[in-house]
Amino acid sequence: MTEAAQPVRMFRKGLSLKHEVADELTAHYHSTLVDEVRAAGYQRRMGRLQLYLASEFGFCYGVDRAVDYAYQTRRRFPDRSIYLTGEIIHNPRVNDRLRDAGIRFLSDAGEDELALRPDDVVILPAFGVTVSMLLRLQQQGCTLVDTTCGSVLNVWKNVRQYARDGFTAIIHGKARHEETVATASQALQYPDGRSLVVVDRAETGIVCDYIRRGGDASAFLSRFAGAASPGFDPRRDLQRIGLANQTTMLMSESLAIGEMIREAMIDRYGDGAELDRHYRAFDTICSATQDRQDAIEVLLSDRDLDLMIVIGGYNSSNTRNLARLAGKRVPTYHIADANDLVSRREVRHRPVHDDRSAATAAEARSRDWLPDLPLVSVGLTAGASTPDSAVGQVIDRLGALAGQPEPAQ
Repeated sequence: MTEAAQPVRMFRKGLSLKHEVADELTAHYHSTLVDEVRAAGYQRRMGRLQLYLASEFGFCYGVDRAVDYAYQTRRRFPDRSIYLTGEIIHNPRVNDRLRDAGIRFLSDAGEDELALRPDDVVILPAFGVTVSMLLRLQQQGCTLVDTTCGSVLNVWKNVRQYARDGFTAIIHGKARHEETVATASQALQYPDGRSLVVVDRAETGIVCDYIRRGGDASAFLSRFAGAASPGFDPRRDLQRIGLANQTTMLMSESLAIGEMIREAMIDRYGDGAELDRHYRAFDTICSATQDRQDAIEVLLSDRDLDLMIVIGGYNSSNTRNLARLAGKRVPTYHIADANDLVSRREVRHRPVHDDRSAATAAEARSRDWLPDLPLVSVGLTAGASTPDSAVGQVIDRLGALAGQPEPAQ
């Protein structure tokens, strides 16, 4: 930091304007229709369509807080330039509304982080930012509003502890996801800090094979290019491992990955005290993510559904995982909003089992998605970045479609 740099002002607990922005947030994101469905036992009959809503869905506390802080920031600094480092949450409609309010996104074309000035305000998203980015923003003297989710901060704390104690953090997550990139950066605050990201059990199996038998280090690093921290050496850095996870991953998969690594470490080093010297794991699974996954499992078990609709941004990891869970049991359509329910005959959606990134995954169009039955049971849920207003619009659209006559062929 230069001698002329100003002290950094950091807001981490809001800007004392919660009541002032409450009406605006309600107008943008609340739904009386959703309230009615909740009050009716999370179900609603609409013509020949019986709707069942999951008991946990939509905005979680961390997302709600992040959006609230963004609105407070705009109200607190009406005459100053306000930036977000990137998407505040993975919901394009919410992000576009913030753009419409005059909040600029450093991730948008034409924006330049290096051009920020000390009188600018920068909002850190719910996913958090990397250690290096935070340092740059502090050096530039910007006012910072930190909306990083508390569940993410909990993961960071454990990753830092691993690094301090000489353990490599193996992170179950997506290597390019903003949260995972920020989490991995926490280990680099220590000279011997290392991290490795695994996305699924298949990649974990490769890691476990190396733990047990060793192998070609160059081939290993090539396989995990972009997922391993700088200077990573599997011969050295897989001897002591601490497990962490991206908070929006499937809990069942995170637990399975942890058990796979634990068994590999037992095979290599033995159980008991030796295992404790080589392996650590803490529960860093987000309760809101888990609540939504549990709710969809209960809904699928308790109701005889003909299909499931999951609402949320196509780049939302937690929404994708909800769709994956439902897709194992019933026909499932991951839609962005009510406009994707084109007609009784056509729906636009992201295919449930397309694991490509949102930027490369193709949106599909399916025909005859709504069964031509006297009574159709439809399950409905929404990812943690989806507001009640979007859920209400989908319910309203389903009601309209249920009462429409068959279109002419």
